[in-house]
Amino acid sequence: MRRSHLLLPGTGGSGRITVRSVGLRMYAAALRRGLARGPLPRHVALIMDGNRRWARMQGHANPSVGHRYGAEHVEDVLQWCGDLGIDHVTVWVASADNLAKRSSDEVAFLMQVAEDVIAHRLARPSGSWRLHLAGDLDLLPASTAIALKEAREATLSRDVAGHLTVAIGYDGRTEILEAVRSILEESAAVGRSHGEAAASVTEVAISAHLYNPSLPDPDLIIRTSGEQRLSDFMLWQGVGSELYFCDVYWPGFRHVDFLRALRTFGARRRRATR
Repeated sequence: MRRSHLLLPGTGGSGRITVRSVGLRMYAAALRRGLARGPLPRHVALIMDGNRRWARMQGHANPSVGHRYGAEHVEDVLQWCGDLGIDHVTVWVASADNLAKRSSDEVAFLMQVAEDVIAHRLARPSGSWRLHLAGDLDLLPASTAIALKEAREATLSRDVAGHLTVAIGYDGRTEILEAVRSILEESAAVGRSHGEAAASVTEVAISAHLYNPSLPDPDLIIRTSGEQRLSDFMLWQGVGSELYFCDVYWPGFRHVDFLRALRTFGARRRRATR
């Protein structure tokens, strides 16, 4: 079937867009208008799944290159969030389980991507997002951990438009366990009895000992690739989150896919308040 095209205005006929792309733009505009009914999430968390499957589908000989496309796509999503006033975003780059079980070549590639894209590109002086880290950085190569920590420090003094949390070497159960251990260690340090130490392990105390206790819990968690599970992601913080599962692989996650997730979030929250 021959694909129809339209000429872009002002290009002298040199730029072409397909009818499909025009339709997607119109659909995106309609979705954005619908978002005016609200509410919008303040904090969106993303399980960026399907990078390698996307790369295979695109015909790449090395499926690990999907991680680079996926990391670079974070910038697009930050722009979408910024345009809508969503000022907290969390992205799950790699779990501790990923780092332990995947091949050394894939992990090395992923860590290089984390340095090149997450650490260096997002920390450039023109950026407007403050970087936070979540996870056990001791699981990372020294160069990756140093690069990420330096990027975090470089963004601390920013007059920020938003906060980006990068979860790397991260597992939700480990975060909770470490929070409880930290509470008990503090109790031991001041000589509390076993009973007093046990009583100090409260919901408020655990929340205060998580990786980034000053950040709000996610309102919306999005997972791409069609998988419908949290896989140990933000288990404590996500107890009240809306969950949205999308069949598209992460590097192919489009603006309209994001707007659909926000539309679903708004509709669910409106129903909850009736």
